[in-house]
Amino acid sequence: MIRRPPRSTLDRSSAASDVYKRQPLEEAIKEAAHWKDLAARNQAELDNYRKRIVREKSDAIKFANGSLLSELLPVIDSFQMGLTAAINEDPDSIISKGMEMVQKQLEEFFSSQGAVAISSVGKEFDPNLHEAISQESSDKVPNGHIITEIRKGYTLNDRLLRAANVIVSKGPDSADNEND
Repeated sequence: MIRRPPRSTLDRSSAASDVYKRQPLEEAIKEAAHWKDLAARNQAELDNYRKRIVREKSDAIKFANGSLLSELLPVIDSFQMGLTAAINEDPDSIISKGMEMVQKQLEEFFSSQGAVAISSVGKEFDPNLHEAISQESSDKVPNGHIITEIRKGYTLNDRLLRAANVIVSKGPDSADNEND
């Protein structure tokens, strides 16, 4: 015959055995949860990295010609002054007409590259888009609005390429107000 230990001893040893079994299992479950969380975080980090790289590549393509266009702006300014002088001299001359055609081509080229001229005259002064050269009194233009544009400004894909140089109104002359 096989001797069995008393029942109370069996119950205690199997209960202790269950505790020892549960402890490594619980630790393994906790460790698995930790690694699962770490994997999810790394996956999210990788997704964010991929999105950032795509965005940076897109921006690099959109703004790659920015420095070239910036260097062309003084040439266009000089061309515009020459065109204005030619039109003032003889608006119907072949030179004036040819220069107007070249100006149109330059404008189309800038537009195709994403560069847009900033519209300034009559608008409220915006330090993000305009550079004030001076202020003048004006009865016709309200205070803080642009009277004249000295040099055109441009944006490239909604990013400032060059600020417009402008003259800003400081409202009616105070001497005129005193005489009234």
